[in-house]
Amino acid sequence: MSLTQSNLTWRKSSLSSAEGQNCLEVAALPNEGQALRDSKDPCGPILKLTSGEWSAFVSGVRNGEFG
Repeated sequence: MSLTQSNLTWRKSSLSSAEGQNCLEVAALPNEGQALRDSKDPCGPILKLTSGEWSAFVSGVRNGEFG
């Protein structure tokens, strides 16, 4: 299955509802893992993460590693 913007269900954090905010959207991948994209560029590139990479990313966000 080819990964395209249209065959994924994208979601954005409820905390990112303000228009014009810098937001990431996340979609579950069909087999395993997550896909990320910039909400301001929905036709732009997609970053694919395995389940392990996703867990590390979320942990890093929670620990303020990307400040």
